[in-house]
Amino acid sequence: MRPLIVDLGRDYRGGQHQALLLLQGLRERGHAPELIAVRNSTLAARAAEMGAPVYPVGPARRRMNAAWLIRRFVRGGRFDLVHANEPHALTAAWLARAHRFVPVVASRRVTLPLARSYFSLARYRAAARIIAVSEFVKQTVLQSGLAPGRVAVIFDGVQIPAEISESERDAARTQFGISPEARVAGYIAAFVPQKRHAFLLEAFATLISQLPASVLLLRGEGPELSRLQARARELQIVESVKFLTPDVPIDAAFAAMDVFAFPAMGEALGTALLAAMAHALPVAAIDSGGVSEVVASGKNGVTLKNPDAGAFGQAIAQLLSQPDDATRLGMSGRETVIANFSADRMVDGTLSLYGQLTQTSTG
Repeated sequence: MRPLIVDLGRDYRGGQHQALLLLQGLRERGHAPELIAVRNSTLAARAAEMGAPVYPVGPARRRMNAAWLIRRFVRGGRFDLVHANEPHALTAAWLARAHRFVPVVASRRVTLPLARSYFSLARYRAAARIIAVSEFVKQTVLQSGLAPGRVAVIFDGVQIPAEISESERDAARTQFGISPEARVAGYIAAFVPQKRHAFLLEAFATLISQLPASVLLLRGEGPELSRLQARARELQIVESVKFLTPDVPIDAAFAAMDVFAFPAMGEALGTALLAAMAHALPVAAIDSGGVSEVVASGKNGVTLKNPDAGAFGQAIAQLLSQPDDATRLGMSGRETVIANFSADRMVDGTLSLYGQLTQTSTG
């Protein structure tokens, strides 16, 4: 199988990580995927490091440059299909008229319904199949009038790490200047408004009086960082909040945590949530978007229907103060991810879809 994967995202977010996992998984299974990505992007660099062929395009005219490449490739019969991993890539594939030569697959990772404009709908109607990363996303796509048979649900996946050892936990806490006795909640997400860090800071402020030795770890980057740091000062919790930069390894951040807080609402699925659960961290989340497809409250985590900061803080405090119950929920969460949300399942599901569209064996 020779799929051309196209991702024109400038930043490295969850969607770009899924593209990298897909490239890696396909190559491990003996297939020959290639990638079009933005020049000097993290995705392009990491794909090249693993040995995948990468065709870089300049960021200024990324869609037109990618469209030119796609059209040249598919007219020459070089690829079996085109997989547009995000909307700009789908625009490029549509401008190239790739669907006239090979099947086009479009990934959909946002929960907003498709725009009603002719241009937007035409791009998705040209796709042989739309991959929705959750049932929630699928329903938003169907609201735009596309036939159910055109939309396939393939959950995003994460790699399954080894369980965190005590030595790894101690080393991470030493690295971040956290005492072994502290109780640590954490969140990994870009510092942008929709990730709701400000809400989490308010929730954390409500539990400090109950658990004064608690620490909140926030790892990410983005335009909201300075505002969030100022808000921590206003809430008088700045000494208990540690902002970690993206150069801190994610596994080290997870290793330092006792609980993972996920305050975002309307998320398609939440790959950071899945990664935390894969590390056997108990999670507290808002029951919104695709979260209910992952977390069953009381079984493999805790969810709240009412996005109240005080209640969310209490949910985190309960997990921090009841380690035995938290451990049970964390292990159940890890089992959930292994069973339903692993990177291997994502790759196998995508490969099966490729085979259906091209009528070729993908084994």
